[in-house]
Amino acid sequence: MLLHCCFPKENLLPLFCPDYQKRTPPWRILLSFANESATGTLVGKQTYAALISLSTRCTHTYACGMLSGYRRLFFLFALVCVYFAHTQFAHAAAPSAPKLVLNQLGKGSAPLDGPWQFHLGDDPMWAQPTYDDSQWEQLTADAPWGSQTHPSNTGYAWYRKHITLSPAEGASPDIALLIPAIDDVYTLYWNGVPVGHLGSFPPKVDWMTGIPSQTYGLGPVRGDGVLAVRVYKAPLATNDDGTAGGFEGLPIIGSPDAIRAIKDAADYRWLQKQQFRFGLTLLYGLTMLFSLVAWLRDRKERLLFWMMIYTSMPLLELLLLGLRLPFSAIWQTFLTQGAIQFREISQWFLLIWLLQLNQQTKLVKWVRLAAYITLAAGVLDGSLGFVFPSILSDGSFQSADAILTFFILPSEIIPALLVIYAVMRRQKLDSARWVVATVATVNALFYSVSNITAQGVRFTHWTLAAKMTAPLFTLFGSVFVPLMILRTLLFLSIVYAVIRYSVENRRRQTTLEQEFQNARVLQQVLMPETLPTLPGFTLTSAYRPAQEVGGDFFQIVPLEGDYAGSALVILGDVSGKGLRAAMAVSLVVGMIRALADHVSGPGELLAELNRRLYGRLQGGFVTCIALRLDSDGICLVSSAGHPPLVINGHELGFSGSLPLGLVAQDAYEEGCLRLKAGDHLALYTDGLLEAKNTSGELYGFDRLHTLFAARPDAAKAVDAAVSFGQDDDITVLTLVRLATGQESTTTISMPTFARRSA
Repeated sequence: MLLHCCFPKENLLPLFCPDYQKRTPPWRILLSFANESATGTLVGKQTYAALISLSTRCTHTYACGMLSGYRRLFFLFALVCVYFAHTQFAHAAAPSAPKLVLNQLGKGSAPLDGPWQFHLGDDPMWAQPTYDDSQWEQLTADAPWGSQTHPSNTGYAWYRKHITLSPAEGASPDIALLIPAIDDVYTLYWNGVPVGHLGSFPPKVDWMTGIPSQTYGLGPVRGDGVLAVRVYKAPLATNDDGTAGGFEGLPIIGSPDAIRAIKDAADYRWLQKQQFRFGLTLLYGLTMLFSLVAWLRDRKERLLFWMMIYTSMPLLELLLLGLRLPFSAIWQTFLTQGAIQFREISQWFLLIWLLQLNQQTKLVKWVRLAAYITLAAGVLDGSLGFVFPSILSDGSFQSADAILTFFILPSEIIPALLVIYAVMRRQKLDSARWVVATVATVNALFYSVSNITAQGVRFTHWTLAAKMTAPLFTLFGSVFVPLMILRTLLFLSIVYAVIRYSVENRRRQTTLEQEFQNARVLQQVLMPETLPTLPGFTLTSAYRPAQEVGGDFFQIVPLEGDYAGSALVILGDVSGKGLRAAMAVSLVVGMIRALADHVSGPGELLAELNRRLYGRLQGGFVTCIALRLDSDGICLVSSAGHPPLVINGHELGFSGSLPLGLVAQDAYEEGCLRLKAGDHLALYTDGLLEAKNTSGELYGFDRLHTLFAARPDAAKAVDAAVSFGQDDDITVLTLVRLATGQESTTTISMPTFARRSA
């Protein structure tokens, strides 16, 4: 049993050798065993064989294996002594972990370089200073484990460093530690006691990326100690090259003042490298503010809206990635993915407007669909960290990341496709927009190629992506990479093109505003500022255009000669809105005034108007209703496709005809009615019927009948429709037949024309 416990099994084979009975003096066998043990070498098979042979000879000499007293005592005593000598010397000769000796450490610092003991896996006992790590492999801390001996390895691993510290005479024994960066989560132990950590381990894993070097105090330190680091590396993304994991730079140990000075110097160097980025982001921010203000002034300018979104994304990216804030990497990834997708999508729609492709409805529809897909895939990809490892394992995390990335990558070429589409359509663009198109194409191709070739790089080992993202040069401490330069050129070209667009658009707006102003002046001249008194009637009128100028009109023309005391009342609506309708109104009103002295009835007036307007409205038309009111209450009515009269809340039906200007019609029928004292007659344009509330419901005939049944004046009727929801020009005239002896009055309500906002 003793031999089986103390010696390897294979060294018992000589028991079965034929020459085990060879005679060797016992003292020589024991001396050889002791000599091999004392030298720290492994005991040879021959020595083991001799020992066993000795035992065999002893048992062979005496029956039943019984030894004589002195021989048995001598053999057992010698064997036990040699066994203890062997185990002690073997233990003393075992390899030990390297120790870093720092003598006379005063107010300075020293890097923890050289080999570190390293082991994959996780065991809390590995934090203890007494743990024997001599059999661990050795790595250095100046590079991640992925770039040394464990590429693409994720999960847990431990580092251990044996250190002997002796502070200089008179120096404080307090020691601090600076950790440049560790991928991804870690906890530091000094002699088995936790002294600092960053992030949280599974099952609620989280970490921080891109943050400054961290410092930790070890307290008073003297003599030997073990610095142990427990590390957890998160799953790899599709574009990870597998070289990350663990230390990214050498830790530094020293006095608190020295460590603080080193950290301050490193932070200053980092700030120097960010000068250009901070300045460029400031320009983005100013452009975003100007775009926001301009868009708020005119929310129809979609170009300014997309410019605002595009220039706001670098601000968000700087906040998430560029300021080294202690922010959760899971939330950081989620928000950054969203910001990247919004940046790309806003760039697409900027190009659509700058390249004048916004009228291509099918193209815009497909780009909008691509935007939805890309944004959804990006947000889902950024959300994977929230469900790891509770739902997704390491492998399923990487698979989900690869699938979602597959939906994102093709969209990166969309800017180039938009430019190609514009070229194929031979868009007539100014030089500034073609510069944007050229830079956008180069930027899109460079960005997409670098991203595509980076996917699965740990399997393909392609170096193109690394070469495309390598620094080109350094200027005043700022590092310039190709993609940064391309995006800067794209940003500047877009800003220049948008400024030119805004200037040209402002010039067009000014010209259009002047035209509208002239039309308003003309319309104010054509619209009666005062109404003549109609004997035997109370007359009210109200007019509310839907835009700055409108297509409604009305005229009241007193007649002379045989029809003295009578008047023509004309109300109509030109198809369309805005400036074109206003110019048609001026034409119609001019004709009415010219014809009023030569016609006597409403039917004749409409026939003459139709004859002159036919073929001159460029596909438009005019609805019109004309009345001749006599002082005795007789009313002749003729309609050209206009809504019917309303008397005392009830529609008065007349056989109408087609609107003016559509066909060469020579005659319009007339109807006759007699108005009694107290009768309320209302004329209106279709803007009253077509008033629409926020839910899309029309004002309609039922509300109209209820409205006029209350016998409102024109202003109240118009206000009711406007309050409901105006969608078109609204004009209302009301006539109330007076009793004999009552005084006739007229009231007119016209809009206050304000200048159109640019």
